[in-house]
Amino acid sequence: MAAAGSAGESSVGSSRRAPGNNTPSYDRIVTVFAPNGRLYQVDYARNAVRLEGVTSVGVRGADSACVVGQRRARGTKDKLLDTASVSRLFPITERVGLLATGIAGDGRALAHEARNQTAEFRFKWGYEMPPDLLAQWIADRAQICTQYVSKRPSGVVAMVMGIDDEKETPQLFTCDPAGYFLGHKAASVGHKDREAVNFLEKKMKNNPSLSFPETIQMAISALQFALKEDLKATEIEVGVVRKDDPTFRLLTVAEIDEHLKAINQSKQN
Repeated sequence: MAAAGSAGESSVGSSRRAPGNNTPSYDRIVTVFAPNGRLYQVDYARNAVRLEGVTSVGVRGADSACVVGQRRARGTKDKLLDTASVSRLFPITERVGLLATGIAGDGRALAHEARNQTAEFRFKWGYEMPPDLLAQWIADRAQICTQYVSKRPSGVVAMVMGIDDEKETPQLFTCDPAGYFLGHKAASVGHKDREAVNFLEKKMKNNPSLSFPETIQMAISALQFALKEDLKATEIEVGVVRKDDPTFRLLTVAEIDEHLKAINQSKQN
């Protein structure tokens, strides 16, 4: 009986492992649940977002939305890198922008597919794809990657921002590798996201009605707090959209520098 029991246990154990490999299959294949109910490959995708070493912040104001991201990770050894060529912030449509935090290649591929999807939506329905529908499509795309062995979850979290044309209000969403999306008043993703979220929770506890400049400065201040150092205008990229001018655009270095000066002045006062 003992021998039979041992054989039974070994057969169960072998069924959980990939042929010719001692690693449990639930640790290698995204479609297999672990005994604790987790999909490890999705967890690894979330870890990949943090391991890139960059942090992103998004804030939704009364009539505008702003996202701020690092151009490169702190401590990057490549001193000859042209930081202007590094970008994780993509215009998707004229009124919607996307900030991809995580593996740069996955973010660029996601932005390319999102542009194709929004173009098809406009061709089919005759108007621009709303930010919430784009966020839902990105989440659906990520969830599909958890159903097929041939697909790998993207190591990227997308922040989608824009103006809802019907409600005429700013919108800010995050889309997770697990396949869900959430709307936010403010959010942070990446290496130091917890520190930035703590800052934003305190500053936005009373649900302040932030003006356009205050929205930008709140997002930059949260990123500086998380990184524990002052940032230069060339080290970050800022995307904005506002109700009065719903066109998504990136701030210039000079505009970012003006907001950094305003933040420093407020600290001194």
